[in-house]
Amino acid sequence: MNYENYDPTFPDQPVVDLYLPIWASLPAFRSKPAFIWSEDGSTNESKGSTSTLTYDQLNDSVHSISSQLLHSLQRGDTVIILCTPGLELVEVIFGCQRAGLLSVPLSPPDPSFSKQNYYHLVRALSQTKPKAAIAHHDYITKLQQYLSLPSKDKRLAEMLQNLKWIPTEDVKRKNAYSGVDSMSYNGCQPDETYLIQYTSGATGIPKPVLLTAGSAAHNVRTARKAYGLHPNSVIVSWLPQYHDCGLMFLLLTIVSGATCVLTSPSAFVNRPRLWLELMTEFKATCTPVPSFTLPLVVKRGGLEAGSSPIDLWSLRNLIIINEPIYKASVEEFLSVFKPCGLNPSSISPSYGLAENCTFVSTAWRNNNDHSGNSCFPVFPSHNKLLPSARLASDEEEEDMDIIVVNEHTHEPVSDGIEGEIWVSSPSNGSGYLGHPFLTQDIFKARLRDKVSRYYVRTGDRGIVKGEERFLFVTGRCLEVIKLPNGQDIHPHYIETAAYSSCPQFIRGGCLAAFDVSRTIVVVAEMQRSEKDNKILRNICDRIRDNVFKDEKVDIGKVVLVKSGSVPKTTSGKIQRWLAKDNFVIGKMNVLMEIKSDNNGGLLQSSHGVGQRRGRNREGEEGRGIIVEEKEAIVYSLSSAPTGRPWVSRL
Repeated sequence: MNYENYDPTFPDQPVVDLYLPIWASLPAFRSKPAFIWSEDGSTNESKGSTSTLTYDQLNDSVHSISSQLLHSLQRGDTVIILCTPGLELVEVIFGCQRAGLLSVPLSPPDPSFSKQNYYHLVRALSQTKPKAAIAHHDYITKLQQYLSLPSKDKRLAEMLQNLKWIPTEDVKRKNAYSGVDSMSYNGCQPDETYLIQYTSGATGIPKPVLLTAGSAAHNVRTARKAYGLHPNSVIVSWLPQYHDCGLMFLLLTIVSGATCVLTSPSAFVNRPRLWLELMTEFKATCTPVPSFTLPLVVKRGGLEAGSSPIDLWSLRNLIIINEPIYKASVEEFLSVFKPCGLNPSSISPSYGLAENCTFVSTAWRNNNDHSGNSCFPVFPSHNKLLPSARLASDEEEEDMDIIVVNEHTHEPVSDGIEGEIWVSSPSNGSGYLGHPFLTQDIFKARLRDKVSRYYVRTGDRGIVKGEERFLFVTGRCLEVIKLPNGQDIHPHYIETAAYSSCPQFIRGGCLAAFDVSRTIVVVAEMQRSEKDNKILRNICDRIRDNVFKDEKVDIGKVVLVKSGSVPKTTSGKIQRWLAKDNFVIGKMNVLMEIKSDNNGGLLQSSHGVGQRRGRNREGEEGRGIIVEEKEAIVYSLSSAPTGRPWVSRL
């Protein structure tokens, strides 16, 4: 169905929520699905259930929720949202904005708290000091059962007991609705903070970013223009809806008047082919995914993983939101799914970060004739990477100003020289809650000896190349490894070379490289516990040899660990800083650790055959082999076996 009455020149609204009543008032949009939730079936062949939320239904629900919330809360109060992924979470997020509340969406930890998975919740409660928490009635009941236990954590219990707990069933009670008049709109205003979004924690403890309703609206309008989205667009997303790209695409759907098909991250990880099937069934035109999705789907969700045909002819934007983005990974995915109609020109490498709401830029450009270097496969490459963005030309007059500077002198660097990426735009966040000095350093950066606007320091390293000024995101400033020859290397290159040495034994995306006292360490998760010490030693040898062959880097220690030992964020990013800490204090489940000697780690035998000298951290030979455990797939994506390591800002 087409929606011809959509006018692209219709004046944009100052906040995202104000688009809802406009769409709901148009006859062609009242019954149009805004969001569709797909619940996957239990097997490859069983069909999952779907539920739909039209623009009219969503607008009515948002009004009811906002009215109910204001019965027990005051405008401006802070609320924690602890809802599981689904349409209910979408309604609550928009309901809080219309009520003028400051919302903090979080992934709800298991209410039994038996696995000590509540540290981020404690952090958020202590930092944001919310008045209330919104959750499903069943979740609240289980939480009350925890509070009655004598063994409960006292600090956590006190924080939970001080909250007003609001069941989602109560706030969704229907009220008489008279519509929203933009002239009397009492929801979050453009200059008011409406959302606290935590950073991923990839390079340090997650920090709370303050975002205004106006900056969020600007961000999704910029993304809508960049990807050419409109009311005929159909988005498919399995990303977590609590923050960053997953949350942005909820807002982007409403601003575009589009339809968004949602499913949970756990459903995708359990059965990656679900993503392909949803795109086929709903004729998706746009889908955002982290870069590790591509090799994961090739490995576990390919054409042989099910009998239903896959048809990707409708896809216009395959948005890859992780950086760095390896060209080989994209080429492998295209070679597998091009017969299914996947157009190479749909590849849309993109860049973003929480401190800029989410979206910053994309390397993709809307060229109907696909001329120039604006689409894959003619994107340029740099050191195995695809560009994640393209700097605006003078003619384009974009208000998203991206520059690359020397991170120490704060002076711009020339194209072709790597430096720190800085971003200045109306999408910039207001700062970190409770961190005034860090806010001044990160959100108020200025070029040296120049009168300039404020920039956000992203902490990402990048390089601009070519006449079209493509931006390649090469890594993170805090993770750069200094080599003995004075050169720098980003750890993902070491991890990629290490994985490619033994892909049949090592878990892709589950490696961490870092330096300890000028010794480079590679920690790699095994797919399964191996009981033969000779095989383990051989894997260590092959890792070290392949890293030297590909990157000319000597590895001081190779550490093989059990599955799940390499820490990651909730969106699957490697936490190298935490991996390093865990390694130093001995908190990793080590299967084998091989240390090189001063001569490169090789002890030459009389026959010239090299054998690495190492020790088994678990004690005498053979005692360090851990009994094989069943590989678990968890919600955080940390157990997703992939074909490439990944690092991402989003």
